[in-house]
Amino acid sequence: MTPNFSQTAAYIWNLADLLRGDFKQSQYGRIILPFTVLRRLECVLEATKNKVLKESEKQAKQSEAGREKFLLRAAGQQFYNTSPMDLSKLGSSDIKSNLLKYVESFSKDAREIFAHFRFDEFVTQLNEANLLFKVVKKVAATDLHPEVIGNYEMGLVFEELIRRFAESSNETAGEHFTPRDIVRLTTSLVFMEDDEVLRDPGIIRTIYDPTAGTGGFLSSGMEYVHELNPEAVMRAFGQELNAESYAICKADMLIKGQDVSRIKLGNTLSDDQLYVDKFDYMLSNPPFGVDWKKIEEAISAENKVKGFDGRFGPGLPRVSDGSLLFLMHLLSKMRDYDSSDKDKNGGRIGIILNGSPLFTGGAGSGESEIRRFILEHDLLEAIVALPTDMFYNTGISTYIWVLSNKKSRARKGKVQLINAVHLYQKMRKSLGSKRQYIGDDDIALITRTFGAFEAVETHSLDKEEEATSTRGRPSSKKADKRVFGCKIFRSHEFGYRRITIERPLRLSVQFTEERLASLRFENGALSAPMQKLYESFGGDWKDKTYGDFSDVEAEARSLTKADFPDLKEKQIQDLLNRKLWLAQKELLGKGQALAKVQRSRLT
Repeated sequence: MTPNFSQTAAYIWNLADLLRGDFKQSQYGRIILPFTVLRRLECVLEATKNKVLKESEKQAKQSEAGREKFLLRAAGQQFYNTSPMDLSKLGSSDIKSNLLKYVESFSKDAREIFAHFRFDEFVTQLNEANLLFKVVKKVAATDLHPEVIGNYEMGLVFEELIRRFAESSNETAGEHFTPRDIVRLTTSLVFMEDDEVLRDPGIIRTIYDPTAGTGGFLSSGMEYVHELNPEAVMRAFGQELNAESYAICKADMLIKGQDVSRIKLGNTLSDDQLYVDKFDYMLSNPPFGVDWKKIEEAISAENKVKGFDGRFGPGLPRVSDGSLLFLMHLLSKMRDYDSSDKDKNGGRIGIILNGSPLFTGGAGSGESEIRRFILEHDLLEAIVALPTDMFYNTGISTYIWVLSNKKSRARKGKVQLINAVHLYQKMRKSLGSKRQYIGDDDIALITRTFGAFEAVETHSLDKEEEATSTRGRPSSKKADKRVFGCKIFRSHEFGYRRITIERPLRLSVQFTEERLASLRFENGALSAPMQKLYESFGGDWKDKTYGDFSDVEAEARSLTKADFPDLKEKQIQDLLNRKLWLAQKELLGKGQALAKVQRSRLT
């Protein structure tokens, strides 16, 4: 890691000084990031620019597709530009038109990045604010040549710019940007078991993120391996739904020298654009609690038609939360493992989930069947419970699941649970819902505990206990103890079944005169009014006139309204309806008949 990458990023971010006042703070990154990409691509292509221009002239009559391979070969990169211009030659009189023509001269993959950044829109806004020339001039003066800053270091610079962008627009950052502390921890848990293998000379491995966002997990995985073995080759693959995040991720991978054709745009669950590929390492932070109703038809069809030959054979979770769909998708992408075959290295997964995939669904439900599949196939290595308030857009409890199809002998048939909910430090300034972060020492403790694979008795941490108080006022509540621990269980200990026990219905029935008499009147709001009317008029009723108020309706209505003023007109009409009284009388007769049968049996 170059000591100057943060200074370089800070220098580039100073473009914000020009933008302040004319643009919102959340828009700075949407201007600074594409201009940084543009300058880096320009610097990388400078050495072969004349060669590309000559080749472009030679292949002028060819279609773009036909001449692409010749131009890529001439550029010696995964991209090219056929314009004789650069940022220092755009002039000031017609700078907007010149800049857009310059960008249009890039190869297709590079042009797509600027299109998804909506670069032309922001160029127009800069031009209208009389800032375009100033911004271009400052960007052109930034030295991003490969001899000055290599691909790895440039990747770090771009990641720092992405971080600043995410934090400046923290109201939406959590949707597409995972905090770096969580990324580092998850990456370490996934890769550390293979540290020795990754040091081998000439090693080539793949990394994949189905919810790539801005590419944080892909970058972190590559950085981890680079620090272990600078000669190792890591090939990045990913897919992202949001067009702007896709552009940032693709730009990041382009800057790092990756083949950006492996970064796809679209819905991973309904349109897997890397469906034939299997991977060595997979990292993902899918959206929490987002429903999949819009793609339900496609997912259900794959489940029914392909079964276990598809991605969702174990079952489907409820439509309100698609987290487990992403987990099953990752499981289907694991490279096969065979210890005797060097080409079957197996796969490892790190995925961040909320509590729903752990606890939702009883035995036999879709969620339960998915968990059962994972445990019965011995794929789950560990679950780490994280502190709350760790993400930009939610403060809920979250968990890191670590899965693998190549468990070590010691881990076979077992699952490790690590309680890290109290391993946090308070941030000086909140970023959206993110109020806490996991420090380097705490990350080291978690990874050491995971690697040691030994139970750790729950014990108090040497950290300041935190009272529940907020707003800086003293609290009378007792401070919560901060603890840490680790437990190891056998996989079968998580299994359970739901059993329905049936037995004959047993009822206790008693017939008393008081209870039988109550059957004459309907339960509820009409019970008391019926009793009152029966006392007043029932003495004159015969079988043929029982419940008939036709001769006394006015008097009965007046009495009811006087004694029961809360009754509505509809209830009074029901009360004076003979059908109600006859129905209750019939019920009373049935009760009396049953009582007679019971008495005869007892004598």
